[in-house]
Amino acid sequence: MQSTDALPSRTKLPKPDLEALQASADKACALLKVLAHGDRLIILCRLSQGEFCVGELEEDLGIRQPTLSQQLGVLRQEGLVSTRREGKHVFYKLASEDALAVLTVLHSRICAQAMPG
Repeated sequence: MQSTDALPSRTKLPKPDLEALQASADKACALLKVLAHGDRLIILCRLSQGEFCVGELEEDLGIRQPTLSQQLGVLRQEGLVSTRREGKHVFYKLASEDALAVLTVLHSRICAQAMPG
């Protein structure tokens, strides 16, 4: 008679590399921390559609220039956006594939429900 306390048989999986797992968790937390701000999230959503200068972003998003510049600075410092200068204009574009992947999921699960059509 076999004991009913025995665990069911299952394939033994290798133990995770805890240092790598912690590093991945830290990277994910850093990204989520940057994304956890309404203005930055809106800016990134717009930049997921292409490259824009500050004036275009200000007009399209209704975020005042001082706030917009501050949040773009945070996004640039964290490596989520990149810039290029053309004359007096600075153009921003999304530079993080990880951020784009998260934005894609958020859009399909949350934002798309608020969009007409």
